[in-house]
Amino acid sequence: MYNFKNDYSEGAHPRILDKLIETNLLQQAGYGEDEYAQEAKAVLIEKLNNQAATIHFVSGGTQTNLLVISFLLRVHEAVISAKTGHIAANETGAIEATGHKVITTETVDGKLRPEDIANLLSEYALAPHVVKPRIVYISNSTEIGTIYTHAELKALFEFCQSHQLLLYLDGARLGHALAAENNDLTLESISQCTDVFYIGGTKNGALLGEAIVFNKPELATDFDYAIKQKGAMLAKGRILSIQFLELFKDNLYFDLARRANSLAMRIASAVREKGYTFLTESNTNQVFPILPKKVIERLSANYQFYIWKHINTDYAAIRLITSWATDEEKVTAFIRDLQEA
Repeated sequence: MYNFKNDYSEGAHPRILDKLIETNLLQQAGYGEDEYAQEAKAVLIEKLNNQAATIHFVSGGTQTNLLVISFLLRVHEAVISAKTGHIAANETGAIEATGHKVITTETVDGKLRPEDIANLLSEYALAPHVVKPRIVYISNSTEIGTIYTHAELKALFEFCQSHQLLLYLDGARLGHALAAENNDLTLESISQCTDVFYIGGTKNGALLGEAIVFNKPELATDFDYAIKQKGAMLAKGRILSIQFLELFKDNLYFDLARRANSLAMRIASAVREKGYTFLTESNTNQVFPILPKKVIERLSANYQFYIWKHINTDYAAIRLITSWATDEEKVTAFIRDLQEA
């Protein structure tokens, strides 16, 4: 059984493992004060072209969302998310467990737009009897594989600024979004059009790790206290910083994402050739073909994937994900089996 369920089934890119071994016996300060952290932050700040940015390394995506959102919200404030957003659908109520409401809304393609938020703001206008929306949470790429354009992100950010809202971008698969063929965003433009975002490493070649970026330093005041208090500050922080240094000292991060995307697009092309459609149009490493359930059953004999949504009694959408390490031969085999099915 070959796994197309996620993009973190493999360990880490060999260059990262080599670097961890190479530096293994070199003594370093703990808790994020190691020299690799300083170097990795400098590299990222250069790529962001934002000298004011504040960067923190933590271990995972849910942890990142919990840390950032709970830190930025006051007791009576809430976060807005698409219904498909990770904080709403896949984090076991982590945000709600801190006492903050996640306000959700339906979207066509997993992306929030100003009009979606405007509708929610009107619903939550009866102060002080309702929670106060304060953060807008988005993902790029989204949980259904779509990506934001520069124009869309800029419009969303400007709307948030005019309504005293903070825009926070979940970048668990940011590499795949930025490496997509139809993408026109960069790390620099994301830094200009969000208040906070994170760069995901776990799903793009790292053993683990995410880099949180506060684009406005005043928002990050005392954030290190929150990291420590919630058990997210690793004594051996070097494990995280070394990985980001290796991923970003050249184009490795984007090369890995581009490879994952290209393999997913091979599958998508084969699906189209068979005359099947998709739940969403994706140019990233997640594709959601709508297939006959009999075909899905046959493919399930050799491949692991999620049935994402039942369309009707005969058809369902499945989710297929490729990674930086996906075996090309397995992709070829899947396409052949799809054609034969």
